[in-house]
Amino acid sequence: QVQLVESGGGSVQAEGSLTLSCAASGYTASTYCMGWFRQAPGKEREGVAVIDSDGETNYADSVKGRFTISQDNAKNTLTLQMNSLKVEDTAMYYCAASSIAGSVFPILLYEYNYWGQGTQVTVSS
Repeated sequence: QVQLVESGGGSVQAEGSLTLSCAASGYTASTYCMGWFRQAPGKEREGVAVIDSDGETNYADSVKGRFTISQDNAKNTLTLQMNSLKVEDTAMYYCAASSIAGSVFPILLYEYNYWGQGTQVTVSS
C-alpha cells in the first residue's frame, strides 16, 4: 500500500503562483509513475502532469509551459510548481501514484491506483 498526502493548495489571483507538495509513504518502490490530477466542479478528473522514476515527464496541453512537476526520490516527495495561474485552473488537485503504468505517455487515469485526499486550488480574476 502507498499513502499520499497533499499540501500547498489555497487561493491566489490570476497570474499568481502556487506550489503543491505530496508526501508519499508505504511501499513506494512499487510505483513507477506519479502525478497530479485535478477535478473542477461538474467536470471529469483529468491528468495535469506525471513523472516516472527515471524523471521523464508528460503534461496536459493546458498547463505546458506554466506547470512543472518534480520529485525527490530520497524524500519521497512530489511537487507541482504552478505559475501564471488562470481562473480555469481552479479545481481540487490530487496526487496519485501508479503501480501499473509503464510510461508517462499517455496519461491514463485508470492506471493510477493510489490517491491522496486532494487539495483545493482557487484562482480568482
